Amino acid sequence: QVQLVESGGGLVQPGGSLRLSCAASGITFNINAMGWFRQAPGKQRELVATITTGGSTDYADLVKGRFAISRDNAKNTVYLQMNSLKPEDTAVYYCNLKTRASAWYREAHDFWGQGTQVTVSS
Repeated sequence: QVQLVESGGGLVQPGGSLRLSCAASGITFNINAMGWFRQAPGKQRELVATITTGGSTDYADLVKGRFAISRDNAKNTVYLQMNSLKPEDTAVYYCNLKTRASAWYREAHDFWGQGTQVTVSS
C-alpha cells in the first residue's frame, strides 16, 4: 500500500517560515519524482513544486524564490521549505509522487488524504 503522510503545517504570521514533510511508504522512493500540491478554500488544487529523482526542481510562479522542495531518499521523505509566507499561501498542502507512467499517483487514484493545513495570518 502506497502511503504519503504530510506534516509540519500550522499557523504562521506573514513573512514567517514553515517546513513541511512528507513521509512515503510502500514505494521505491528514489525512483519516483515527487511534488507538492495545495488547495485553498474554494479554489482548484494546484501544483506548487516538483523534484525529480535527480534533484532537479520546478516551482509555480507564485512561489518561486520563496519555496524550496527537497528530498532525502534515505528517509523516504520529501520536504517543502516555505519562506516569506503570504496570506495567499494559506491552503491544505499535499505531497504526491509521479508514477512511471508520469501520472500523479494521488490524482490517478482519487485519494489525496488529509494533507497538512498551512494558515498564514497575523
